[in-house]
Order: sequence, then structure tokens, then C-alpha cells
Amino acid sequence: MEVTMSRISPTKRKMQIRKRRQRWSKLSGLRQKYQAAKTSFEKEKILEKVPRLSPGLTQEEFLKPLSFSKKADA
Repeated sequence: MEVTMSRISPTKRKMQIRKRRQRWSKLSGLRQKYQAAKTSFEKEKILEKVPRLSPGLTQEEFLKPLSFSKKADA
């Protein structure tokens, strides 16, 4: 007996890709806002929004690209 994986329909796959790209772009925008934030209150407000966009993303994972870009600029 052969077991096969079910295929996902092309429209569902496109929707998944679109949602992922939108989530990444929103996270990118939040990272830019976080980097430009002057006060700790502004930074806290931005960090509160991250779990709503991507619940599995930790603060360290969210901030990791920022530390990487600082090292690349130096």
C-alpha cells in the first residue's frame, strides 16, 4: 500500500506565501521603528505588537537582525 502526501491547492499556497511576506514586511517595519525609537516607552509599545504578528517569535529573535546590521555597518 502506497501512502501519498496530499497536495495543497495553488491558491492556498499563494495565500500562505502572501501572508508570510506581509508578516515579514510588517516585522521589518517594526524593527525600523524600534531602531528609530528614542524612549524606552516607545520601544516597549513596539515589542508588545510583535507577539500579535508572530506569536512564536521571541524578543531576542526579533532584535537579532538589528544587532547583525549594526555589526555589518561597523
